[in-house]
Amino acid sequence: MHRPLVITEDHALLDDLVRIAAAAGAQLDVAHVPAHARPYWNLAPLIAIGADQADTVAASSPPPRDQVLLVTRDPEDPDTWRKCVAVGAQAVVTLPSGERDLVERFADAMEPDPRSGPVICVIGGRGGAGASVLSACLALRASGDQLRTLLIDADPLGGGIDALLGHEEAPGSRWGDLVAREGRINSSALHAALPSFGDLAVLSFQRGEVAPIPAQAMRSVLEAGRRGFDLVVVDLPRHLDPASTEALTRAKTTLLVTTADVRGVLSTSQVLGEVRKHTADIRAILRPGIVEDDMAVASLGIPSAGHLPDQPRLTATLNRGELPKLGPRTVLGSLCATLLRDLLPA
Repeated sequence: MHRPLVITEDHALLDDLVRIAAAAGAQLDVAHVPAHARPYWNLAPLIAIGADQADTVAASSPPPRDQVLLVTRDPEDPDTWRKCVAVGAQAVVTLPSGERDLVERFADAMEPDPRSGPVICVIGGRGGAGASVLSACLALRASGDQLRTLLIDADPLGGGIDALLGHEEAPGSRWGDLVAREGRINSSALHAALPSFGDLAVLSFQRGEVAPIPAQAMRSVLEAGRRGFDLVVVDLPRHLDPASTEALTRAKTTLLVTTADVRGVLSTSQVLGEVRKHTADIRAILRPGIVEDDMAVASLGIPSAGHLPDQPRLTATLNRGELPKLGPRTVLGSLCATLLRDLLPA
């Protein structure tokens, strides 16, 4: 993989750029004069030109390209924007005030194959409604369709969605390894660190005592997930915490799983009132009950995304550590395929 290119003779500026690139997990190719930069000009994912070399670079008439920055340490230089235009840069970064922005740009340049996957949240309207099972099956079906999928367990007291999948012993990072993270996480590094099964990566909780997920850690994971995966599925707790609200604010769609009975609808209405404070597109997944589906949906005031019939053998299958069959002729497989078709871009 090609590296970002820096063109400067200013050793103090170069030291700053090497340090900033290291914070983004990047290494640099360095050219002290434009002639040395010529072999890398069209290959580097990003080019940072020091203000000291701007005029010399402009005089060499390099071909125009995207992802060129002019970097300066002098915010008062009146000639900065002339130099920016001369070298064909798209932006000026002033240090030290622009360090965070430059870290993000270096990190973006090192991200292979950006995917921009949507976030789908799943939450139960009442306990035992089956939100975690739907989350896991939706992620499994997506990965089976060769979509790179990230399944995130956001419920510290849920028992671990990796156990639901029968992979609680799989090696890899859990939330306990990530709760202290702030700022950017490289999506490739995240994927490599998590337990993965084909195209499915799972972020769950470790066994034993667990700590709440800080909102900053959830934000970093979701941003990495959106960059590096085709789909991010988040299994939310019914009692929202800061991490849950962080996920909801980034959700393309939230699926609210409820049973079509009086207590189920009443409980779901309470959950819905909290969820609505943080996200807009909320759809119901209905489980069988004594209330007609149309009446339950009308009572909630949100559209229905599907119906999930009871499956008596599903619990036994999961308790044996086996995964449910999600083929197109199965109830779960058909529902998940319909949801993916309706919720994901073509």
